[in-house]
Amino acid sequence: MNRSKHLHRNVSFHKLAKEFQTLSHQILLLANQGFLRPDFQREVSRMILDFSGADEVELWLKDHGKYFRSVVKRHPPNPFLFGIRSSAQNEDGEIIPGPEDDPDLICLCNNIIRGQVEPSPLLTENGSFLTGHSKKPFSLRLKTFKNSHDREFKISGHHPSLILIPLSVNQKSIGLLQLKSKAINYFKKDKIELYEGLARSLEIAAAHRDAQIDLRERVKELTCLYGIARLVSRPGITLEGILRGIVELLPSAWLYPEIACARIVMDGHSYSTPHFQEGRWRQAADIVVNEEARGQVEIFYGEERPELDEGPFMREERNLLDTVAKEVAIIVVRRQAEQEKLELQEQLRHAERLATIGQLSAGVAHELNEPLGNILGFAQLAKKCPGLPKQAEWDIEKVLTASLNARAVVKKLLIFARKLPPRKTNVNLNRLVEEGIHFFESRCANEGIELLRSLSPDLPEIPADPAQLNQVIINLIINAFQAMETGGRLTIRTLAGKEHISLIVEDTGIGMDEEVMKQIFTPFFTTKDVGQGTGLGLPVVHGIVTSHGGSIKIESKLNQGSRFEIQLPVTGSQEVEVGQ
Repeated sequence: MNRSKHLHRNVSFHKLAKEFQTLSHQILLLANQGFLRPDFQREVSRMILDFSGADEVELWLKDHGKYFRSVVKRHPPNPFLFGIRSSAQNEDGEIIPGPEDDPDLICLCNNIIRGQVEPSPLLTENGSFLTGHSKKPFSLRLKTFKNSHDREFKISGHHPSLILIPLSVNQKSIGLLQLKSKAINYFKKDKIELYEGLARSLEIAAAHRDAQIDLRERVKELTCLYGIARLVSRPGITLEGILRGIVELLPSAWLYPEIACARIVMDGHSYSTPHFQEGRWRQAADIVVNEEARGQVEIFYGEERPELDEGPFMREERNLLDTVAKEVAIIVVRRQAEQEKLELQEQLRHAERLATIGQLSAGVAHELNEPLGNILGFAQLAKKCPGLPKQAEWDIEKVLTASLNARAVVKKLLIFARKLPPRKTNVNLNRLVEEGIHFFESRCANEGIELLRSLSPDLPEIPADPAQLNQVIINLIINAFQAMETGGRLTIRTLAGKEHISLIVEDTGIGMDEEVMKQIFTPFFTTKDVGQGTGLGLPVVHGIVTSHGGSIKIESKLNQGSRFEIQLPVTGSQEVEVGQ
């Protein structure tokens, strides 16, 4: 009879061991499915609860240095109730009891995890704790770094039967498995080894899941960075296109892409994912260009998720966001350098064209001066001949007028080519402006143009050629009139600075686009109809200003007007600077 019972017991134990082995296999298979930790904890806890027949399974798993506690309860009429939360920890990494926790149970769990309980009948050789009546006070000897001491525990609650199994990987604690039952002495000592074997499978499964998730997240991060690199190398793509592309790449690199929104704010402009909405949980990194904060890269979660390293965000995600912000800064610096290079090349080509045209203009002017002088001389002699018919006198007068106009054009060409050096005296710019305006006041009234002037009273005299500066003023005013055919407002101002004085001529005319602004100093370039302009007015202004060591700054917008600012040095410097 005893032999039969023993045999039956062995068969039953073998069958139970098989069932434990099957459960272990299912947990390992679960780890292969790549569940996020909350889902993995829920499924594992549910499987153990269902298999063990316990009333409650609590699983502590460590993730990013924090313990996450999940609880599955058998609670009719619902088959299972599940909850998960991160727990507060002290400086030593021990979980701090919450309002609903039994302090003695939390203390016991912390000591079991850390292996600080000395051998006891309540402990197995592997450090697991088993009791069938936890409500009865019991004493354990706890060992600390300095000494050992006895500690009495009295665990309250509704679960007298309790198993606590520490979980570790490579001798590092990763958590704790707790099984609880309302029945007294529910868990048998002969089965504790099977539960410990199950815990070993859980350790392997948890480590495997962590490795899978870590690998998946690293792949997502590398995919994001690779996508940014491909985006930047795309021919002809603008900086705006790059920033929009980066924003679209970011959410998929985060742990919860389905609830993630991304935004890049750069120099006051915002680029965001479709259906963007700011959430309560935000992760951001500054875009710093040349030690200046120019914007931010931001990630938002629209729904609550378990706390990790930085709210619901991981440490690796912080590193990725910082890397993306640095990449954006590098992209901005490169684009600025490329743009500056293009602008410098264009300025060089423009300067070379002007120099070439200047040389040609000077040559042509010298070649034309002699025949023009002869035409004027002979025409004047012919006009003095007695007895000329009236028609001949009119024709000779037309020749004289055309020749004088041609000579004026030649003079402008020589000024542009800087072949006529300025004759400098001390000049009061305000007086020249008043004299120039005087000739146009009646024209302003006739053409519906409001003339405003604001002349600085403390404007110092400067060394300059008054005739040439007068030509600058007249050319700029005529240019403004031609831009305001239907009327408008002409504003002329002078300003005094420490090293320069300024002449500002501003109109509310038709304005210019960028293509026109690039060519306005090119001789003979004009937007006017044939016969309405020579295209030498602004080139002559350019030649005079540069010969005086000054600079020209131009601002213009289509249908809004133009603003010309001439800066002339107070000291008569010969430096040349032209800005557009």
